[in-house]
Amino acid sequence: MRRYSKAENALINRLHSNVGKSIHRYNLISSNDRILIGVSGGKDSLSLLKILGERRRYSKIDFEIIAVHINVLELEYEADREYLNNMCNELDIEIIYRDINVDFETKSNKPACFRCSWHRRVALFDLAKELNCNKLALGHHMDDALETLVMNMMYQATMSSLPAKLAMFNGHLEIIRPLIMLTDSEMKEYCQINDFKLEKKNCIYEDATKRKETSELIDKITGGSKQLKINMFRSMGKVQEEYLP
Repeated sequence: MRRYSKAENALINRLHSNVGKSIHRYNLISSNDRILIGVSGGKDSLSLLKILGERRRYSKIDFEIIAVHINVLELEYEADREYLNNMCNELDIEIIYRDINVDFETKSNKPACFRCSWHRRVALFDLAKELNCNKLALGHHMDDALETLVMNMMYQATMSSLPAKLAMFNGHLEIIRPLIMLTDSEMKEYCQINDFKLEKKNCIYEDATKRKETSELIDKITGGSKQLKINMFRSMGKVQEEYLP
């Protein structure tokens, strides 16, 4: 087992602490939960898998975890399945693979990333029901929430984002986001510290999205300041409606 430096341990402890704060603040995990974790093979989902897997070992709350990787057959995107299997074995977590089709050839006014994401989400919902899971954990973090907020303001004319917890299907399933208080830069550091092996092949569409442009816009506005991003994130919980049109 790799030995971490003092600085690395400090980062790991801070991230685990903030995930714990998110879980308690938003009541994300309860006793006897069966949690399905969507694992793409990227840094965020691997971080979520490892953090929740390790947390389960010392948590006073008894909960189960099942990992699932959704593979889109039409894409060259490829996760390192051997690495995912080894990681899940170390964490004593079952992992399931499910292949799906996304008809990219059919004309649509929706971008490829939206259509792919929608089909993968439907597959996750189906698996959650099939496996009797009451929670679906996704690896979205603070930067994802800020990007979604700005994108919805610009392109949908709404003020909405990614909630830490969202009830679906009349409360039979809840989407939870335990990493919501962590930044993208923290996730990158955590990934490097743990030497995660990421995707063997990246998605051909990943650099051609509005999300990437929005991320660059937010970085330009904040100058990359973590505190300014935190302030933007906190502002979503402090909307003063009397000062809006």
